[in-house]
Amino acid sequence: MLSLLMAIACGLIVANIYYAQPLIGPISVSLGLSPAAAGLIVTMCQIGYGLGLLLIVPLGDLFENKRLVLSSVAVCACALLCAAVSLTATTFLIAAFFIGLSSVAVQMLVPFAVHLAPPGTGGRVVGNMMGGLMFGIMLARPVSSMVTELSSWHAIFYLSAACMILLLILLYRALPERKPDSKLSYDALIGSMLKLMISSPILRRRALYQACLFGAFSLFWTTVPLLLASPLFGLDQAGIGLFALAGVAGAIAAPIAGRVADRGWIKPATGLAMLSVAIAFLLTQLTGSGSTSALALLTFSAILLDFGMAANMTLGQRAIFLLKPEFRSRLNGMYMSTFFVGGALGSAMGAWSFAYGGWATTAWIGFSLPVVALIYFMTERT
Repeated sequence: MLSLLMAIACGLIVANIYYAQPLIGPISVSLGLSPAAAGLIVTMCQIGYGLGLLLIVPLGDLFENKRLVLSSVAVCACALLCAAVSLTATTFLIAAFFIGLSSVAVQMLVPFAVHLAPPGTGGRVVGNMMGGLMFGIMLARPVSSMVTELSSWHAIFYLSAACMILLLILLYRALPERKPDSKLSYDALIGSMLKLMISSPILRRRALYQACLFGAFSLFWTTVPLLLASPLFGLDQAGIGLFALAGVAGAIAAPIAGRVADRGWIKPATGLAMLSVAIAFLLTQLTGSGSTSALALLTFSAILLDFGMAANMTLGQRAIFLLKPEFRSRLNGMYMSTFFVGGALGSAMGAWSFAYGGWATTAWIGFSLPVVALIYFMTERT
């Protein structure tokens, strides 16, 4: 029951990072942001999340875990309320930064859950947590669009703040205390992260594999709404939201991958995950007609891509958590921050390539990313 609560918490917390993405238009108009500056609505949240991965998540190896998680969720609730009541762009952007910064609570919960798991079940636990996380990522965009359609963009932030307050109460009652044994100073803790990346081939490889796959994932979901809204398909915002729901089906990959990892099949499953993402982009090259069958094929490609990305993320976390238990928060921070950079680059490449080369160019770039990961993966020794 505790594992289920923590998985649900992962989904609810990570969704906060993605609620604003489909609402850039109405938020920027409401707050008087120029079109050129509208991207800051998402960028500030991403900057906060990236800094949190590097500077806050490693604290799980130093301080009592329950207190860290509860403090982060409380800050997140306050930041969401500030975003909801914002009347100026400056206030909203500051709130967005702290929403991202505090949402790293999700990456504190994952190693926390692994510490609590019985021996031999770490992969299953990671898979469940990543399943919750993927559901949160994929549901956030359509939910925020639908809530805004019914009310205003303020409503989704009020609603999420209420969810964070309820979650805070539930986690306070359910989570046990866990105090790490480390006596490091904060400076030494942060400094040790780079040493971990240099000294651990497994961490380095898994982070770079996932950076390529998450880059492809971000490229796809940044540009596919533009493709769907183009004259080729002509979908409205509601149709694009329904398409995004199809990607949720890929979230079932995380629990499956966790169980596969517990059986010792991490390596073949990794290769299959990378092939899935590459094949997904190849299939999208056949969707140029804009017909119903082309839309169905694009939907299948989205599911296949999400399946491969979620599976590889789970496999990677399971692999790095098999290293030193006392380093799990730092390992997770380095792993997540590395592939988060890959995701940011994928989004930037997607917007650029679609503007200058259309979907065909975008899909070939997306295809190249898992191929690079696959070539690097083929050099891995047992």
